[in-house]
Amino acid sequence: MSSTVVDRVLGPAEEYPAWQERPRLLTRVGKAVALLGVCGLVLVPLLVVVSTSLASPEEVTEGGGWVLWPTDPTLATYQDILSGGTITRSLLISVGVTVGGTLLSLFGTITLAYALSRDHFSLRKPLLLMILFTFLFPPSMLPSYLVVKNLGLLDTYWALTLPVAVNVFNLVIMRGFFQALPGELYDAARIDGAGELTVLTRIVIPLSKPVIAVIGLFYAVGYWNNFFHAILYLNDSADWPLQAVLQSVVTQGAALGGNSSDALADSAALAAPQSYQMATVVIAVIPILVLYPFVQKYFTKGVLTGAIKS
Repeated sequence: MSSTVVDRVLGPAEEYPAWQERPRLLTRVGKAVALLGVCGLVLVPLLVVVSTSLASPEEVTEGGGWVLWPTDPTLATYQDILSGGTITRSLLISVGVTVGGTLLSLFGTITLAYALSRDHFSLRKPLLLMILFTFLFPPSMLPSYLVVKNLGLLDTYWALTLPVAVNVFNLVIMRGFFQALPGELYDAARIDGAGELTVLTRIVIPLSKPVIAVIGLFYAVGYWNNFFHAILYLNDSADWPLQAVLQSVVTQGAALGGNSSDALADSAALAAPQSYQMATVVIAVIPILVLYPFVQKYFTKGVLTGAIKS
């Protein structure tokens, strides 16, 4: 838009709104410096964690526990902790709980959201009110523990999945997405004689891949990062997932050698070297960093579309 047209619409240049004025050089420099500062606050700690995990124990000791750039990078630490000990077992447990829990949560969320999105479902309103009530008044730790105990789920991996199988926020987002689909699709399917299961599997789910991908990532991140439920419901530390082991390693300094499968239960275990702790952090972060770029393109479409109608 030329300056003449802008002057006709908005008046003289000195009357332009602040957001339409070109930022001054000092303002642009300040924004660039602030952005670089924020990037530094994020990248430098990450670089320190990765560098410390790649450094030798001697170099970590000389650097006071932290290494910004290792002189002789080595993967010996990763080879040690992944050689069949505590971390290897906990990593496999985390993968199993995350994959199984995500599939279970997606199944429950999709089926329940589809039922709540259909106007002809007679129990839609009372069931939705009951679900939203749990969102406003979530149960505390003690009632949740008593329910898990009375159901016989203690010391089982079901305790890590069933109590959090359906998240109300994710359910509302997916229900809104289903409601936003054109009603003519449902009418055409019913005219052709399709049942509810056919409509869900052949029409709704294929058209809802963006929101399913987003909700699936939300569930996967939640299961992967959850350590509190494992510590609360699993008495044997050998059955803990990776995040619970990581919490014990970082806060309590449990040993992590490849042959130290009982180290977490040993109160006399020596503190793990800083390089072992940082390597465990890297192993815990990498899966989400690898998965996120493949789902990122669905975020805007999936979340915003699902939030339009609720």
